Amino acid sequence: MWISRPSYLVLLIFSCYAAAKSRSLDKFEEYHTKSLSTAPVKLDDASYEYLTSLPRNYSAAVILTAIEARFGCQLCRDFQPEWEVIGKSWIKGDRSGESRVIFGTLDFLEGKGTFQKLMLQTAPILLLFPPTVGPGAKPDGQPIRYDFSLGLQSAEQLHSWIARHLPPGPKPPIHRPLNYVRIVTVTTTVLGLISFFSIAAPYILPILQNRNLWAAVSLLTILLFTSGHMFNHIRKVPYVTGDGNGGISYFAGGFSNQFGLETQIVAAIYGTLSFATIALALKVPRMSDPQSQQIAVFAWAAVIFVMYSFLLSVFRVKNGGYPFYLPPF
Repeated sequence: MWISRPSYLVLLIFSCYAAAKSRSLDKFEEYHTKSLSTAPVKLDDASYEYLTSLPRNYSAAVILTAIEARFGCQLCRDFQPEWEVIGKSWIKGDRSGESRVIFGTLDFLEGKGTFQKLMLQTAPILLLFPPTVGPGAKPDGQPIRYDFSLGLQSAEQLHSWIARHLPPGPKPPIHRPLNYVRIVTVTTTVLGLISFFSIAAPYILPILQNRNLWAAVSLLTILLFTSGHMFNHIRKVPYVTGDGNGGISYFAGGFSNQFGLETQIVAAIYGTLSFATIALALKVPRMSDPQSQQIAVFAWAAVIFVMYSFLLSVFRVKNGGYPFYLPPF
């Protein structure tokens, strides 16, 4: 049968187009089959070029990374488990390939030529190749690039980014595998704590129920915060400063300023006054010897008088116009 030359050219062009389209379909089926056993698919220079070549009636998400420790890419190693979660979750939710998405990984060891061709200086880099034929096709076929400029991203964050740039279709959600090590660790820790408290309860409960202990903790907390401890942390005040004459200034003038050592001195004054008051109210009345009791009363009263005198002198430093004082300070 004789065929004219124009007809032959038309048949040749149609045959080439059909072959290219069939090759594109074969590419997706080939890599989808690989994904069913290993997702994401491991690539090298040749398979990367083949997977991303035109035409494409599918989308391809490829991570270019450098996992080995000698390359010093900590982000690559940290993100690799998240990338595998995305690939495995997607293929688990779309085993039939209805979404027409292939996930691949190109490591620097197997893809040096690709890294050089793309002139990449950093890793990891995610490239999302859209389809060039079929639904949602982009004729230019240029990949969409995702840079990890914000640091490590979770699988859920990257899954959302990929889903936004895909054509309409199923987008399987993320399914994280059970972390059996964590479950065993948490269970063992909880059981250990329960066993410890069961054994130690007869010894710990009397301490926790001790009124004197809680009174001491409460008193220390009150002294800590009323002396200006939080003010120091918020304002980042200096510990001490010079007085301009070669000496040290322990107290800052004014109510809106203070030094770190000043806080400790004020806390010590408050603590001494509190302890002396408690001793006069609780300890001295229980003394059986009247003479010892009388001496204790005068001793603790003298401590209160001297410390209160010192406290007033400190207050006069903070407020220069305060007119009152107590000797000896």
